Amino acid sequence: MKVHETRSHAHMSGDEQKKGNLRKHKAEGKLPEAEQSQKKAKSENDNGRSVDGGGDAASEYNEFCKAVEENLSVDQIKEILESNGQDCSAPEETLLAQCQDLLFYGALAKCPLCGGTLICDNEKRFVCRGEISEWCSCVFSTKNPPRKEEPIKVPDSVMNSAISDLIKKHQDPKSRPKRELTSADKPFTGMMISLMGRLTRTHQYWKKKIERHGGKVSNTVQGVTCLVVSAAERERGGSSKMVEAMERGLLVVSEAWLIDSIEKQEAQPLEAYDVVSDLSVEGKGIPWDKQDTSEEAIESLSAELKMYGKRGVYKDTKLQEQGGKILEKDGLLYNCAFSICDLGKGRNEYCIMQLITVPESNLNMYFKRGKVGNDPNAEERLEEWEDEEAAIKEFARLFEEITGNEFEPWEREKKIQKKPHKFFPIDMDDGIEVRSGALGLRKLGVAAAHCKLDSFVANFIKVLCGQEIYKYALMELGLDLLDLPIGMLTDIHLKRCEDVLLEFVEKLKTTKETGQKSEAMWADFSSRWFSLMHSTRPMRLHDVHELADHAASAFETVRDINTASRLIGDMRGETLDDPLSDRYKKLGSNITVVDKESDDYKMIVKYLETTYEPVKVSDVEYGVSVENVFAVESEAIPSLDDIKKLPNKVLLWCGSRSSNLLRHIQKGFLPAVCSLPVPGFMFGRAIVCSDAAAEAARYGFTAVDRPEGFLVLAVASLGEEVTEFTSPPEDTKTLEEKKTGVKGLGRKKTEESEHFMWRDDIKVPCGRLVPSEHKDSPLEYNEYAVYDPKQTSIRFLVEVKYEEKGTKIVDVEPQ
Repeated sequence: MKVHETRSHAHMSGDEQKKGNLRKHKAEGKLPEAEQSQKKAKSENDNGRSVDGGGDAASEYNEFCKAVEENLSVDQIKEILESNGQDCSAPEETLLAQCQDLLFYGALAKCPLCGGTLICDNEKRFVCRGEISEWCSCVFSTKNPPRKEEPIKVPDSVMNSAISDLIKKHQDPKSRPKRELTSADKPFTGMMISLMGRLTRTHQYWKKKIERHGGKVSNTVQGVTCLVVSAAERERGGSSKMVEAMERGLLVVSEAWLIDSIEKQEAQPLEAYDVVSDLSVEGKGIPWDKQDTSEEAIESLSAELKMYGKRGVYKDTKLQEQGGKILEKDGLLYNCAFSICDLGKGRNEYCIMQLITVPESNLNMYFKRGKVGNDPNAEERLEEWEDEEAAIKEFARLFEEITGNEFEPWEREKKIQKKPHKFFPIDMDDGIEVRSGALGLRKLGVAAAHCKLDSFVANFIKVLCGQEIYKYALMELGLDLLDLPIGMLTDIHLKRCEDVLLEFVEKLKTTKETGQKSEAMWADFSSRWFSLMHSTRPMRLHDVHELADHAASAFETVRDINTASRLIGDMRGETLDDPLSDRYKKLGSNITVVDKESDDYKMIVKYLETTYEPVKVSDVEYGVSVENVFAVESEAIPSLDDIKKLPNKVLLWCGSRSSNLLRHIQKGFLPAVCSLPVPGFMFGRAIVCSDAAAEAARYGFTAVDRPEGFLVLAVASLGEEVTEFTSPPEDTKTLEEKKTGVKGLGRKKTEESEHFMWRDDIKVPCGRLVPSEHKDSPLEYNEYAVYDPKQTSIRFLVEVKYEEKGTKIVDVEPQ
């Protein structure tokens, strides 16, 4: 076996050697002199670990700690902890503090969430080292931990020591003082913070968060601590607010500063989050999940996918350039990708394993494991194997080491059981992911020029067959990891994701958990979700709105991108054979451009302009203009003649990401994946449309630096009976079974006197948006829901361009 390359760390660093010497001293029952003096100084000066109700108690505890440290060996400390049911697997340097706490305040009880063992974490809080499930470590945290109401068990060797009398004094639970760690200051106490630009969360969300953690929010930069912006503001040239902040010498930082300060319960150094310095992202060496989202986006959109699917040789091996292929033997492909996201431990990693054959060369084994977007520190090796059977055995052994499961049952039958702290396979399909197989930017124009279709249609198909819209969609969702082909997953993996989501949605309907038990439930689901749907920016979801945005909606987009990957296939070759026309035929559709002088075109423009309101992104508003309108006839969609036979027909707007359009055209609309009490999912597994272009435009809008989008116009038959709601229905399953039409009444409606009919009997609810009588509705605009795809027919795709209307000041309440 010959090793070509490795980035795993084989040698101990100086710090590790120091720890080795430390363990040697402790085994003899002593600490190195330097550390003894350091610990004594800490005991004498650090009140944080010893506040328990008064200065006398603190002083008594400090003296007690000194006595324990000077008189007990490491072996005795471990014996005490074991006798009282405490965990001894922590690093030796922390065992002393555990023992001191136990002997003075009493043994810690088990974690109330998972029954695991509690430990003191950096003198700031007590945390649990157990697991909520095989997917997630426990998230329990407290400053006042539960303790056993029973005498401390003291081994004979300690009872015969010089401090036995001192220890006996604290054996009785009634005589013990109560220990509470110092309450840390709220991270933003005394700070005034200003917000600007398109952050990942709304300004109102951050205002509440900042105030809850001790700070205040200002609408101006005068007198503030810092300005929090998106790094995209620098690319756009910055606003006057940002320029003023820089002129005043204020630090302009990324949103990650807010997130990390709250998570770590203390304000992080502002300089580390500066977004207007000249330092490059590469120079900072920041993993993607720690970068500002705009910096990560720049890197994501410009980079190449490293593995396109089950047969894709990982790009960094450079073996594909030598004709390398994934080993296939006895029906098995030796290419596996793995993911783990444990939000309890803050762990988010991936792993790649491949056996690669190269013509006239030995078999190669490639292995890589690391944190997302942090390649310089990844463990990576490429090895040559002369013995194929030995390489296959080693591959299977590594698979079992990584997952805790056997390789063949997984690869042949997809049998797998998640094990604690182990990776879970990402089940790649045999195809080419759209970020690799679709047309790159340089080929788009050439492909359109060689296309025999109408030029407008060719340009439309060119957009849908280009990498860009899919890269943008995955980047916005934080699912743009270059190492894993999230757009080329098996149906089995997608079904597993859907099942996990639906199971959790049902659990939410019946759960009565609150407080930390509720947090644990959400952390467990989030860890499951982001292990299966691996993210560059995983987060602990907290409510149904986040569940809708980051799980339900994300799943639908990934599902549709997988469909696009299969239809587009491999377009990396020459474009002379007109690949766009070939993909157009696979759509099974007839798409034509609508004449701008026709009545249909004028009707559509009027409908859009009348029911549109600017899309608001932070302090900027975006108007919209129509570029082109395409009429659609698809084999998978009911024709206009078919839909006209049904009752109560309405022409409605449907919002969709550009990345989802190929699937809609080829297979028609699919109902929402689940039922959640939020817009878009409120009526269960339904196809949801609106009479307001403003509502659809929110979905069609992509990014400030990619202003093109598409809105869908479809005819929906609501049926003979329509049920109206002003709040989320309690039982959506009945609606799904009856398949009756539903209308959700929003806070705004279209002026009914302006409605008109199209094609004889299809209602067009085109009218000025006016306030409705339903001021408390969770919906801003009316929504319509149907449950049978045969009741909807896509008629038009409206190509639009979003244009910045100007900067508006965000109203913030006076402080």
